[in-house]
Amino acid sequence: MVKRNKGRIESGFPHPVRGRATGRDEGKLIKASIGNLEGDSMGKMLHLGVLITPNGAHNGAWRLPSSKPENGFKLNHYVDIAQTAERGKLDFLFLADGYGMLPQKSEATAGRSPMLAFLEPFTLLSSLAGVTKHIGLAGSGTTTYFPPYMLARFVASLDHLSGGRAGWNLITSANHAEAWNFGYEQHPDKDDRYKKASEFADVVLGLWDSWKDDAFKFDKEKGQFFAPDGFKYLNHVGEHFKVKGPLTMPRTPQGRPVVAQAGSSEDGRHLAARTAEVVFTAQQNFEGAKAFYTDMRERLAKAGRKDEEMAILPGIVPVVGRTMEEAQAKATALRDSYPAELGIELLNGEFGIDLSVYPLDQPLPDDLPSSPLATSRRDLMIGFAKREGLTLGQLASATASLGHWMVVGTPEMIADLMEKCLNEGAADGFIVMPAAMPTSLNDFVELVVPELQRRGIFRTEYEGTTLRDNLGLKVPARTI
Repeated sequence: MVKRNKGRIESGFPHPVRGRATGRDEGKLIKASIGNLEGDSMGKMLHLGVLITPNGAHNGAWRLPSSKPENGFKLNHYVDIAQTAERGKLDFLFLADGYGMLPQKSEATAGRSPMLAFLEPFTLLSSLAGVTKHIGLAGSGTTTYFPPYMLARFVASLDHLSGGRAGWNLITSANHAEAWNFGYEQHPDKDDRYKKASEFADVVLGLWDSWKDDAFKFDKEKGQFFAPDGFKYLNHVGEHFKVKGPLTMPRTPQGRPVVAQAGSSEDGRHLAARTAEVVFTAQQNFEGAKAFYTDMRERLAKAGRKDEEMAILPGIVPVVGRTMEEAQAKATALRDSYPAELGIELLNGEFGIDLSVYPLDQPLPDDLPSSPLATSRRDLMIGFAKREGLTLGQLASATASLGHWMVVGTPEMIADLMEKCLNEGAADGFIVMPAAMPTSLNDFVELVVPELQRRGIFRTEYEGTTLRDNLGLKVPARTI
């Protein structure tokens, strides 16, 4: 029986909201008491993806002295990140994406956000497939603006090139500026986006199942490349799409790529319960993560699926120090790198309205206008602001980690939190979102991973050769 470290970990948003950080009193950060954890972990093992951003998941990280923001457009930067993550035996790399830039309304913030310039995911992941052997490669692709045939082909190609390590994160696009880049004057409302996304997923899954596993013969003597009856036409005709098929490549090495979904709204949860094998969610504390986990498990059962068919992974932004003082110093440096004005711009996008008309020194008004562009993150941030008694300015300063669960502590403290979530039904693992790249990822791999392995809740070697192998997901049966 291994005795765990007893202590407290500071978690929540990264910025103190009143004054400067002093000792353990880091403003209004949520404090989650983990307590004394003893015994084994009931055989459960964490799954850990890592969100790859050019400079880090913290909006101000690019301004740190150690950062080299120009490397965000250089392949070697991402090769180092991918190989570090693989050295840590993490399950997969995860690349988010966006397809449009909102107008720069404020002179004070114009040109100051690093989150508006980044590489296309599947091009980058295909490059990383050649310099890694085991780690999964998952990228976001929008159902609102991509044709499903094109998306299915992109991801299936990556699965073949990587030997079965590809994943697709299904997104519906919340940024209304994206419409202007695809020939539309207006972004569809949320209901329409999710209806389209559901049909899109059906088309993609059907295309991935176009061919029988043994369809391609490659028989040189008989001159038969594939069996004439080795495929089926999809012949999909729906409300939004008309796609005949088949996909122009064999069924992929892992049967079909892994499907992830990142929406936490009612519509997003419903879609995830029906289609997703990995769910990425933004939560800010244990209670929120546990409530989401319980809800998704119930929805999964109602959809006729089993628990083992889905891994639920909240995002977590770990700020790790060998001592608490070192961790706090890193958190303070991050906080000081991010002006509150940028937070208002970010909140505007999440809330779907212009918040600059409200006083910064007052709480959010109760009668905020609704918006069809608003995301589930809006409700999350409103709840956090009310729970912690924040003004609008304080909430704006607390957006740098994109609304995700930021934890500040030693490796033992962060491992305590992860173990608690695993054992008490709040997570199957996490999407690790390193605050600053590559330093925060190095900290996690070098300091936290060994502690998780010591506790027997994270692998020391990869279980197999495909992403499905390492996530414990079965190869799905063909659907057509």
